Amino acid sequence: MNSQLPRREFLKSVALTTAAMGGAFSPLALQAADKIPLTAREYLKEILYTRDEVEQWLALKAFPFAKYSAEFGWLLRDARFQDGIDGAINTYSYGPFDERIMIQYRDQPCRINTYGNSYTQCHQVSDGETWQEVLASHLQEPIRNFGVGGWSVYQAYLRILKEEQRNPAEVIILNIYQDDHFRNLDSWRGIRAKKHQRFIEPTLPYVEVDVRADQFVERANPCPTPESVYNLCDLDWVFDRFKDDFALRILLEHANAKSPNPALNYQETMDLAASHGIITRVDTSRDFSTAADALHQVTAYYSTQRIIEKLEVVAREQKKKVLYVLSYPAQFIARTVREGRRADQSFVNFLQHKGLPVVDLMQAHLDEFAHYQGPVTEYLKQYFVGHYNPRGNFFTAFAIKNRLLEMLNPKPLPYRPDPNVM
Repeated sequence: MNSQLPRREFLKSVALTTAAMGGAFSPLALQAADKIPLTAREYLKEILYTRDEVEQWLALKAFPFAKYSAEFGWLLRDARFQDGIDGAINTYSYGPFDERIMIQYRDQPCRINTYGNSYTQCHQVSDGETWQEVLASHLQEPIRNFGVGGWSVYQAYLRILKEEQRNPAEVIILNIYQDDHFRNLDSWRGIRAKKHQRFIEPTLPYVEVDVRADQFVERANPCPTPESVYNLCDLDWVFDRFKDDFALRILLEHANAKSPNPALNYQETMDLAASHGIITRVDTSRDFSTAADALHQVTAYYSTQRIIEKLEVVAREQKKKVLYVLSYPAQFIARTVREGRRADQSFVNFLQHKGLPVVDLMQAHLDEFAHYQGPVTEYLKQYFVGHYNPRGNFFTAFAIKNRLLEMLNPKPLPYRPDPNVM
């Protein structure tokens, strides 16, 4: 780990962040319930799919957001959703490589590929309103959009490996959303997201990490064929496959902490934390949940660090440049303003330590908000409708522009000297 922050500094920064939050922040976003399952089998039983649900999803007859992918878990498909600004119906269209369609300058050579999550895909705005299309219009050259809603950093990394072979670009933009770090560790997204009326939450490629041992293991999609997705209807199979899943164990730690009069196994929590490089003491329910948060954060941010290191090796070998863009939901930005502390500071420190080119949209918002007269919630309403609205995508495009210009050679047409222009 010579290229990373010193291990002690990294773990300390995460521990301080979690402690400062008093354990209140949870990346799991658990819903309150009168009765919370205390065992893995009870919990997994609640999130099983029916065979009809799986059949409808695989046949593209239901759950219109996404389609099954053996290598990535899922990809997106053409759809129209009434999820835009002022209740607008948005149109989502995808090309032959499952990329969101290019509109501006699509007949020109493409030097920029973008990868990541729903903030890359630009969910909740129509084709042509994405930050990629705003930038393409300004730079007068096309930008590909390989973003997929709900994806982890690891899924985006795998797609980079594939697309840069068949659709290579000079510059890669990797957008990392606040929850993407935790998604790296998910083997079945349904464990954290539970069941949704409009979406199937499928299995996906993921990573297993051990911070203390400096171990990073890549794992393939647990359901590698369409037929295997039906296993998610079988409680015995699901329990046998996921009973020791890391994300499930973390979730159950929180469930036990929230449970009335729980019979808490504090030693198990301490052992689990210690096995991942955290030395902690758990004596109360609040400590119990705080320790689970600290464990989840350490492993999640560490997993992204290792993925970035692997990507940087690939970029050097292929003579590509990578620009990292950090995205956040409105509530995360608002909380940072109120508390004066960001939960991902250890990860930001890592990027700075590595000297990597970064566009930090959190900092861009904080800088602009410093000149705003009014509450932060009102400020953020200008840009968000859940995800970014069209104005938020415009904000993103021009937050990225200058850093991107530094990486492009030759410069885009609008930034090249032209003696014929007045």
